[in-house]
Amino acid sequence: MMRFLLGIAILAVGLVLLIVNHNQGQTFGIDNDAVGRIVIALPILLMISSGILLGRRSLGQSLRQLSIWVLIALTLVTGYLYRHDMRTVGERVLAGLVPGRAVTVTTPDGSTEVVLHKSLGGHFETSIEIGPISVPVLIDTGASSVALRFEDAVRIGIDPATLQFTRTVLTANGQAQAAPLRLPELRLGPIVRTDVAAVVLEEGRLDQSLLGMSFLSTLGSLQMQTDELRLRD
Repeated sequence: MMRFLLGIAILAVGLVLLIVNHNQGQTFGIDNDAVGRIVIALPILLMISSGILLGRRSLGQSLRQLSIWVLIALTLVTGYLYRHDMRTVGERVLAGLVPGRAVTVTTPDGSTEVVLHKSLGGHFETSIEIGPISVPVLIDTGASSVALRFEDAVRIGIDPATLQFTRTVLTANGQAQAAPLRLPELRLGPIVRTDVAAVVLEEGRLDQSLLGMSFLSTLGSLQMQTDELRLRD
């Protein structure tokens, strides 16, 4: 029993170290892949050495325990080798369960895509980052530019006194006045654009901010597949 608990402890500590040092790529100056192999090998070596010492008294039990450890090791090796694929699958499942969550995937040709799933209302919605502020938006290819709700504009730090509503736009609620401006930076997942043309609508005239063509037209591709929207940088 003590050997089993010791083996589990080795695996647990090794897993924690790999998770903590994932971004650095090294643990104690050793490549994480090598650390992973060491962590997996130690419990197996522990079991083999114990089995040799106790083999005369309980060979069958030692073989059973060794088989269990081999199975655990194979499971851990498989999980570690395919950790990136498993993370992508997990995020895709989460995106399906939580519409609006932007998922970053790597295509077979090495390109990066952001994948969105339709909301319950049948639209593609997500959140963009404008500076440090997250703003919920509706993807709208019919909008010529990014259109911000007055409330969202105030929230990201725009002074209402500086807005000049000189442009007339057509919204779902009818005609409205809009103030043109430039957004220094806009981010959607790993996709970053600077100096993006946008407008701020009068207070109460827009139900949700829109991610329009002043951003979407800069993308490499915009592809809709049934309930999925794929945006490529």
